[in-house]
Amino acid sequence: MGGGNLRAQALKLAALVLGLSLAATAAQAAGRADFQAEAPSGDARKVADWVVASGDHLGQPFVIIDKVQAKVFVFNPDGRLRGAAAALLGLARGDDTVPGIGERKLSTITPGERTTPAGRFVASLGKTLGAKDIVWVDYAAAISLHRVVTTNPKERRAQRLASPSALDNRISYGCINVPAPFYDTVVRPAFTGTSGIVYILPEVHSMAQVFPALVAAPRAPAS
Repeated sequence: MGGGNLRAQALKLAALVLGLSLAATAAQAAGRADFQAEAPSGDARKVADWVVASGDHLGQPFVIIDKVQAKVFVFNPDGRLRGAAAALLGLARGDDTVPGIGERKLSTITPGERTTPAGRFVASLGKTLGAKDIVWVDYAAAISLHRVVTTNPKERRAQRLASPSALDNRISYGCINVPAPFYDTVVRPAFTGTSGIVYILPEVHSMAQVFPALVAAPRAPAS
């Protein structure tokens, strides 16, 4: 009796895995990104599908950063989701970078200037002055994707990441902070030995302003 139950469970599991695999293959064939079990916002879905259908990522891994939802999605070059996690973002709402901000000391950057810019960025692994590896998103503006910084306990960054709400995820100078395990197991492996494309969704500007090619592109077929 016990053996029969185990076989039945094994068959159910195999069917589930096969179903997920077939769904992923169908999504890729239709020019759509495979978010697996994640439920992205409409804008995140739209950008990811456009990237896969148009090949805008040039066959490289790509990342979608949804500032409104405070969420990061990392994809393999074929459009399959590699992983997703909550993120901490710039304190101030806004989609533009203050000119020359990357050359200024942090102490001179006012709260209203601490934005995470929206747009398309060619990103790659690099090092900080402390020799820690990060993903440089916009080197000139000193914007990077890295492990969460917890050196100031008053900022409660780890707690903010763990919170179910996105309302408390605005705390950084503009960089994107993600949980350390997520960075180590998803982000860093994705960018090891290659560059990638990071798409940061707008929160003030329209999608047409930030991604004009996306708006002009034909819509991907529904799954």
